[in-house]
Amino acid sequence: MAEALVDVLWFIDGSEDEQMDPDDAVKVLEGVAHLVSKLSSDQRNELIELLGTMAEAESDPARREFLEGFPEGFGLLDDAV
Repeated sequence: MAEALVDVLWFIDGSEDEQMDPDDAVKVLEGVAHLVSKLSSDQRNELIELLGTMAEAESDPARREFLEGFPEGFGLLDDAV
């Protein structure tokens, strides 16, 4: 499930204005950040670990950078232990 979420967010993040309304994109990204903020500390840590594993296995440098920045960009590191 996390991989599908990352795929959708990767698409939204990389979309041009002609592909997706920028205001709608921001709303989706903020919504995901809000949902992530509701995860327990254990769930956050598990997601951070999964994202790290996905980044290590990623061959596309731009997507790897997105995966590596995901925890900070979506607020996972705020309360992670």
